[in-house]
Amino acid sequence: MSAHAFSPQERAAVYRTIGERRDMRHFAGGEVAPELLSRLLNAAHQAPSVGLMQPWRFIRITRPELRTAIAALVGEERQRTAQALGERSAEFMRLKVEGIEDCAELLVAALMDGREQHIFGRRTLPEMDLASLACAIQNLWLAARAEGLGMGWVSLFDPGALAALLGMPDGAKPVAILCLGPVQEFYSAPMLALEGWTTPRPLHDLVFENAWEAK
Repeated sequence: MSAHAFSPQERAAVYRTIGERRDMRHFAGGEVAPELLSRLLNAAHQAPSVGLMQPWRFIRITRPELRTAIAALVGEERQRTAQALGERSAEFMRLKVEGIEDCAELLVAALMDGREQHIFGRRTLPEMDLASLACAIQNLWLAARAEGLGMGWVSLFDPGALAALLGMPDGAKPVAILCLGPVQEFYSAPMLALEGWTTPRPLHDLVFENAWEAK
């Protein structure tokens, strides 16, 4: 055991938070206290980022009419996604895919503009800016779960349309609509698994040794 390890109780809390994190779609209204929201965003801001570029930007949506407009954009993409799914279209339309109008807080997580100037760690892998933002979102997600709040990541939207709606500069890109707030309960397993949409794959199918293994 490393001398730098947390106590058994602290480690158990970390692993429990990871294991019980869920992509939530059902919210119970309410509110998120300002000091708690600040604490959650600070957790996101402590995420690792390639070259310390910190490409994340978070836009808090507080105007009801803007929330409604964002929900409409998601609704439009929901229809397009259903059409693209072909024979699973009707099954998809029965799923609850967002909680935009029910959650206490609505955030849009985006990549900043001017990212091309950041070369460190991105010369051959420019998508590491997106990986860095994903780390920030995961930090926020885990912190929210530890605080007893649900969070859902919505990706059903046209990035250009959402960027225009939020007045983003050229080069900035919205990546996630984040629904955050109190929930009645957390799902016992990922919602898409509970709904029969898909089955999660076990870890041993996804870990290889020394070379890629054909399955």
